[in-house]
Amino acid sequence: MVVKSKEGSNYCNTQADSRRDVSVQRASISTSVTKASMPNALTENPFASTHSLDANPFDDPSDPSPAHPDDRLEELNRRERELQAREQELNKKAEHIRVHGRNNFPPFFPLIFHSIQDEIPEASRPLITRIFQLWLLLLATLVVNLLACIFILIGGSSDGGRDVGASAVYLPVIGLLSFLTWYRPIYNAYMKEQSLYYYFFFFFCGWHLLFSVYAIIGVPSTGLAGLINTIQMYSRGSIVAGVLGTIASVGWILQGLGVGFYYRQVGTSTSHSPDHSHVCHQIWTHHTAAGHSVAQVRIHLCLCHYPAPLTFS
Repeated sequence: MVVKSKEGSNYCNTQADSRRDVSVQRASISTSVTKASMPNALTENPFASTHSLDANPFDDPSDPSPAHPDDRLEELNRRERELQAREQELNKKAEHIRVHGRNNFPPFFPLIFHSIQDEIPEASRPLITRIFQLWLLLLATLVVNLLACIFILIGGSSDGGRDVGASAVYLPVIGLLSFLTWYRPIYNAYMKEQSLYYYFFFFFCGWHLLFSVYAIIGVPSTGLAGLINTIQMYSRGSIVAGVLGTIASVGWILQGLGVGFYYRQVGTSTSHSPDHSHVCHQIWTHHTAAGHSVAQVRIHLCLCHYPAPLTFS
């Protein structure tokens, strides 16, 4: 027996409603085009009075001239093109769902569904968007770090081999673990408002901040092109390795400071003033105000191990 989830059914219903709307709008446009292309003699009411007394005699007699039929047709054609583009987008989404389901991330091999616009409450979207951007910065830093370690090896460093090996391991391992252990938990925390995800984020993001400090230092043979490795490359005259090490060091510093900042604060945009001022709240304050506690974590863990029995009414 195949059981469809409620979320998947709602998504499919939304797609069907969108297609139905497109069909209705297209039928409406076709009718409008037909009417616009008909002569006035066929569209005007032959029994209409040309001397109606319903008009206000005190109105300004200079009425605006009606729109030209060509302008009307151009507007209808534009709407038809927009509907065609929308239909193509719906067909593309339907094909993606047929092949991968709702999964859309990562783009080159979709494994999970990730959509801040669709799953995160509006007030929390700026925060999650910036944390996601910091995670992307971490990935870019890992790539530059690997390139820097390759040029450190070319520059003649005795620890270059170990640096290249370790940096090659860091790229997939740190990239994947950072997504699963602190980015995805804070994403799920704001999407589902469950205590367990908040504590996952607090714990693993704290370890990530410590690793970022370690990476900024850049001890030789650790696979991290931080400050020490970069200074050594400049002193040896390896300019390319030094420049790449500088970029990697800046990347480690920026993503470390950014993650540390959002580890403590939430930026929510408010529209109460013309400049859309930003109000900062601590994540811990948000987590406490929502009523999350260690007791709730225990309850969630118990529910995972001992799910409630199914009831039929």
